[in-house]
Amino acid sequence: MIPLYHDFTDESVLVFGGGAVGARKASRFADEARVVVVSPAFDDRLVDLAGEDDRNGRSDPGGANGPAVELIRSAPDAAAVQGWIDRLDPALVVAATDDAAVNAAAEAAALDADLLVNRTDVSAAGQSGSRDARSVVVPATVEDDPVRIALSTGGASPALAKALRERVEAEIDGAGAMAELSGELRTDLKQRGIDPETRRAAIRRVVRSEGVWKGLQKGRANGRQEAYSVIEEVLNR
Repeated sequence: MIPLYHDFTDESVLVFGGGAVGARKASRFADEARVVVVSPAFDDRLVDLAGEDDRNGRSDPGGANGPAVELIRSAPDAAAVQGWIDRLDPALVVAATDDAAVNAAAEAAALDADLLVNRTDVSAAGQSGSRDARSVVVPATVEDDPVRIALSTGGASPALAKALRERVEAEIDGAGAMAELSGELRTDLKQRGIDPETRRAAIRRVVRSEGVWKGLQKGRANGRQEAYSVIEEVLNR
């Protein structure tokens, strides 16, 4: 399986199942997409998440005020999932109930409609080449905007994915600031007419410089000053 990123801005995600797994999936997409959760009962985290949207003026799912979580209290059986998919026209269907028949029906209906689907009760481990291309795994992620790292164990060990995420979080602290700085420096060097090979060498030195990383911890100006010192060393070799 090859990890890909997908932009869900202005899209809908339909989650079947309001338990702990459904809550985790809904919270994962809520910052970007309209999320609709269909379930006879809801985990407290889902109730809190929907309540936060209401308090922040985002009670209109998919409206001008931004993404929201909508909870629909219903117990869809295998025969009913197609109707929900037709009604909501989501970009992604998440099958996260504790009923394998409902999950299987949701998966089949999503694939028939040419939609992406994430079925949470089937592990991706050991199934390479046997999954439909629209059947996706939602990885754990670590973010320091604009840096984003995806972690997946193929569904074999969510606990390991969580442990790895915690370790990586500590390792990439400050990576977002470094990404923004190095991007600006790359543009500046290009505008100065520095040849591509020298630009690449300079930026590689910057992102590997402990001095620049430490400078960024003290503020953007300090990091930038350290970075230009490193760049001038490369240019004057």
